[in-house]
Amino acid sequence: MYPYFKKKFIIPAVASGLLFVGASFKEDFFEIAKQIEIFTTLFKAVNTNYVDETNPGDLMDKAIKSMLASLDPYTVYFNEQDVVNFKINNTGEYTGIGALISRKKDRLIVREPYKNYPADKAGLKAGDEIIQIGDVMIADFKDDASQLLKGTKNTKIQIKYLRQGKTNTTELVLDEVDIKSVPFYGKIDEKTGYIVLSHFSRKAAAEVKDALEKLKADGATQIVLDLRGNPGGLLNEAIDICNLFVPKNEVIVTTKSRIEKHNNTYKTTKDPVDTEIPLAILVNGRSASASEIVSGALQDLDRAVILGSRSFGKGLVQRSVDLTYGTQLKVTISRYYTPSGRCIQALDYAHKDKNGVAQKTDAKNFNAFKTRKGRTVYDGGGVLPDIELDETKMSPITSALLKNDGIFDYATTYYYKNPNLGDKIPVLTDADYTAFKQYLKTNKISFDTETEIALKNTLTAAKTEKIDETIAPEYQQLLAALEKSETTLLDKNQKEIRSLIQEELIKRYQYQEGLYQFYLKNNSEIKKAVSVLNNQTEYKTILKM
Repeated sequence: MYPYFKKKFIIPAVASGLLFVGASFKEDFFEIAKQIEIFTTLFKAVNTNYVDETNPGDLMDKAIKSMLASLDPYTVYFNEQDVVNFKINNTGEYTGIGALISRKKDRLIVREPYKNYPADKAGLKAGDEIIQIGDVMIADFKDDASQLLKGTKNTKIQIKYLRQGKTNTTELVLDEVDIKSVPFYGKIDEKTGYIVLSHFSRKAAAEVKDALEKLKADGATQIVLDLRGNPGGLLNEAIDICNLFVPKNEVIVTTKSRIEKHNNTYKTTKDPVDTEIPLAILVNGRSASASEIVSGALQDLDRAVILGSRSFGKGLVQRSVDLTYGTQLKVTISRYYTPSGRCIQALDYAHKDKNGVAQKTDAKNFNAFKTRKGRTVYDGGGVLPDIELDETKMSPITSALLKNDGIFDYATTYYYKNPNLGDKIPVLTDADYTAFKQYLKTNKISFDTETEIALKNTLTAAKTEKIDETIAPEYQQLLAALEKSETTLLDKNQKEIRSLIQEELIKRYQYQEGLYQFYLKNNSEIKKAVSVLNNQTEYKTILKM
């Protein structure tokens, strides 16, 4: 009797379940079709009836991008002009000028020329402001001006730029640029190897492997892997880098989604280089995505001691989808999870505050997980180091100085006042720091703290309501008090700020290589990592070996 009833009642239950799924799909499809029809008729009505002439392409571009902005910052639409196949992100190779540049109002700023590449050979320096490329004035070119600096190998481009207020010209000759994932490796001492991994391109694992093997051949018996400031990159490279230190068939990361096909488990597939060599990994708040997969996985597998500050917390996975007319969508499809089950993602974009800002999980709501050997680790976004270092945590005033280019611009001024340092390490004196504070004041560099922005908004509102003259005395008092507090913070965080100024200056005189050479002997986080590796009792205690 029992099998009869089981068959009789369960089959209808399954059938009803399928009907429910089918009905749900139809309802979703109907809702999507309904909204598309509403939007289509609205879009047509606006463009045919609006009082002034409209640009349909521009309106649609803004509509799509505004819609996606309500989801997360990684889900992005690329129109026909946006879709440019930059190989630099995936392969580390491209044809260009070999420099890091950024746009600032109507100019392109050279942030960092790479040694012996076209920009460097043409004499461009950090801080140079490109105002014209060929016949195109940057102020008149509203699209991505960096595209004007790309082309076939040996293409010659005339450049006009400002340096310290003086207009100069030069000729760039485009060439192949190979941006290494491992820009530097070397020995800190007789037994400690040091590897810098700056991003995860398609050569990342191969470059780390090459550095590791050469350091071991040169006598290194322990390794410091520096992931500070590494924004991430390709997932498979992160897995292969972990594979250098752990055996084949280890789970490194899983992805989870509401869509079944996006749920995946990624394991190591190759023979490792060394599963025993002591390993310390440095991370900070700018270590993201693939950096967090490597540090999180090796922490969960008790394979490395992690030092620094909590990493960024970018644990959302994107996939590119080709659309019609050469457009493209990069859409978030899933989340990353480390071997212990921790979610890397810090911000919850599905739940935002009244201002539309995604919130971080409160520390009291963090969940505990266990590493392979039973150590307790927590989620909450990013990777929390085994040893937290204050040096890797940045004060708000310092963050503001990086954001508003206060440090960068002062370093430019310093460089041209002291052009002959050569390979000497620039040392910032007390007088130099006083000059730095005066530079900020003279150039009216705004810190744009939340308090400062709120105060400016108050004055703007007061002007609108025509009561600004009434509150002017009180406003000036608050502004003076705020400026005084900022001066106090500049003094309070002087050590941190001076260190960043010095590092920026070293790059001006000796490029990135000079900075890493400086790190080997002077960086406090590296020194702490070496200290932990040298104390095998402490190292093994942390990892419960």
